[in-house]
Amino acid sequence: MLLSESGEPIGVADKESVHGDDTPLHLAFSCHVFDARGRVLVTRRAVTKLTFPGVWTNAFCGHPGPGEDIEDAVRRRGLRELSLPIGELDLVLPDFRYRAVDAGGVVENEICPVYRTVARDDPMPKPDEVDDWAWVVPADLVKAVTAAPFAFSPWLVLQLQQWDPTAR
Repeated sequence: MLLSESGEPIGVADKESVHGDDTPLHLAFSCHVFDARGRVLVTRRAVTKLTFPGVWTNAFCGHPGPGEDIEDAVRRRGLRELSLPIGELDLVLPDFRYRAVDAGGVVENEICPVYRTVARDDPMPKPDEVDDWAWVVPADLVKAVTAAPFAFSPWLVLQLQQWDPTAR
C-alpha cells in the first residue's frame, strides 16, 4: 500500500515496483519473535534478497497485501518465511518509520509498525528468505547492535534505539 507523507493510503503497487532507487513511501511491518525463555530470534537475510542481503535482522518483515489486515499479514509472513505459527501480537512501535539505502542502491522507505510475539517452536526458515538464525538474549543483541551496527539491518538498529526488547 502506497502512503502519503502523512501516512494516509493513496494507492497500491506490487513489492517489486516499489523497491528501487526512488522508493515511494509504503506500508510494511516488522516482527520480533521471542521464545518461552525470553530469548529473541534474529535471522540472517538470504544473500539472494533484493534489499539488504546477508545482514542480520529481527525475525521477519513484510508487506500487507491490498486490503489485508496488517496482523493477518504478520501471521502469513511468519508462516511463509519461518514456518512459525504466530499467535498473539503486541504492537510495540506503532509509528515506526524509516528510510535506508542498501549497498546496491535499493531504497527502503516505509511506515513500518513493529510487533512482538512469543513462539513455542524453533523456526524452520525458507532458504530463499533466511540463511541463518539464532535465539539470543535480548541484552546481548542490544550490545551487538550497538558495537557493530553495520552488521545489522538499519531498521533493527533504529528499532532498538526506540524500543527496549529487554523490558517485558
